[in-house]
Amino acid sequence: MPRATLSDLRRRAIAATLFPPVTLEQAIEQLGFVQCDPIRAPARAQDLILRHRVNGYRAGDLERGYPELRLEEDYLYAYGVVPESTWRLLHPRVAKRLSQTEQRVWELVCAQPKMHPREFEAHLGRRRRINAWGSYSKATTRALESLHYRGLLRVAGRDKGVRLYQAARQQEERFAPEERLRKLILLIAGILAPAPERSLRAALRHLAHAAPALKLRPSLVKEMIAEGELAEVSVQEVRYLWPARQPLYPDPPPAVRFLAPFDPIVWDRFRFEHLWGWSYRFEAYTPPAKRQRGYYAMPLLWGENVIGWVNAGNAGNGIAVEAGFVKSKPRDRIFRQAFESEVERMKEFLKLKAHP
Repeated sequence: MPRATLSDLRRRAIAATLFPPVTLEQAIEQLGFVQCDPIRAPARAQDLILRHRVNGYRAGDLERGYPELRLEEDYLYAYGVVPESTWRLLHPRVAKRLSQTEQRVWELVCAQPKMHPREFEAHLGRRRRINAWGSYSKATTRALESLHYRGLLRVAGRDKGVRLYQAARQQEERFAPEERLRKLILLIAGILAPAPERSLRAALRHLAHAAPALKLRPSLVKEMIAEGELAEVSVQEVRYLWPARQPLYPDPPPAVRFLAPFDPIVWDRFRFEHLWGWSYRFEAYTPPAKRQRGYYAMPLLWGENVIGWVNAGNAGNGIAVEAGFVKSKPRDRIFRQAFESEVERMKEFLKLKAHP
């Protein structure tokens, strides 16, 4: 097993995902998955993730460009947007027969270019059923979600946040189950690279929902390490894994970046604390009196170190940015200029003016 330091892992974590900016479609293909979240503070998580990786990206570009791109909304280890190459690994999921409601909903969608959920009321009424959380939801909504999960329907776009559905493009199964499973393991390991083995195994447990037709053997990760598909290194008794063939981009120059709470660099909280020595928590659902850093505090990356967080919010027709630091704020001119440049990039991304 090769030797490495925390600094080596930090640089790998940043370089593995903060690749030179490309087009929107190319960025999502390279990432393999972009987690989505509806909170907009100051922008949705998917937009905050993509702005670092797409040339000239502006808030909302994903939603605007989605209908013209070969992208899908789906579940991997969380819900988000995936390229078609990832979608093909997740399906087929289940092969059970459709219920009468699902069959009728599927037929109605197939007869139209795309449909809004409210359009089904004229055909199916407004029947309600108990959902998995014990509350009521429309039977048609349940059917749409089931058909989407099974890969028979796809999200064609959104109307004010509401999913529009259309019939999914039918794909031939290109890979045998074992190959699909190995590719999914490499995909998730690559997104979270370098991933602590315990964190990777936790993420892979979500495949029971994301790809239920595939049976994950407990020994498969070890087999992939032994066969050279996964590289490994141990630092401070924590074993890290990543795809052996994953390209490593040049280390980014010293720069300040405000990261989304679900950015791949931030997503694994155990790894975050191990690499950067402090605990980051997403506090949007924490009672205000118990918040330590803010409703939507975004980790502040400076070079290879995450040294604090920022809260950004609307201020009239502009944006106000407040920063907090784990230790002391860097006092040198290089940091100050880099921070100001990131505020300017955030302003351009949001199409707003910056306020001190």
